[in-house]
Amino acid sequence: MNHRLASPAVTNQRHQAAASLDYFPTPPFAARALMEELIIPIVGPVSHLVADDPACGELHLVEGLLGSFAWVQYSDVEDWGRQPPLRDFTFQTRASLLERGAVVPDWIITNPPFNLLEEFILKALEIATVGVAMFVRINALPGQGRYNRIYRDTPPTVVGVFAERIALIEGAYDPEASTATDYIWLVWIKGEAPRPTFFFPPGMAAKYTRLSDLRLAKPGEAARRAAARKAAAKEGA
Repeated sequence: MNHRLASPAVTNQRHQAAASLDYFPTPPFAARALMEELIIPIVGPVSHLVADDPACGELHLVEGLLGSFAWVQYSDVEDWGRQPPLRDFTFQTRASLLERGAVVPDWIITNPPFNLLEEFILKALEIATVGVAMFVRINALPGQGRYNRIYRDTPPTVVGVFAERIALIEGAYDPEASTATDYIWLVWIKGEAPRPTFFFPPGMAAKYTRLSDLRLAKPGEAARRAAARKAAAKEGA
């Protein structure tokens, strides 16, 4: 299949410090598992559709989507080194995408900044024509305010829970990292009634990681950071 990456013109963005943007790259295998284990079994092949990652970082999640969609366009509010189109997703509309040379996506699939989670969900549901998937920490589910603003009126079609923990670290993808944090996929499919919770079985990392993913990885980064913190603590003692 011939996959293309869209490159719309650079547009306005909010100016924020990079450290405030909650950038935790998503291992590509998590996107492949989403498509192959959950979305495609429900809706069928999506090889004729367009996906959009509006918080693309260094294209880790995009890499995991390329095998499923005909076209994956992407953008971010910050350039993390891959020179994406710079756009603030919270100000996007279908009309503004078309004005800037992008297309209205069938699917919006992303790992949103946690402090903008609600804004991202509501905006994505407004723009995408078929579905939305958000990769989030499991603690995105509880909360009376979030329930009243999102889940009460627009509950996810399905919540996808990974049996194995997926390790994310700030600003880098390290396949050797470990974590005590649980991540899930929240998936909305327009026109589909809510379904029971879906569980990704153990072994998703082994099944869906590709050797080519290593070009986006920084193996050993988590261990290096841990050693640096330990050394700094020792010096400060």
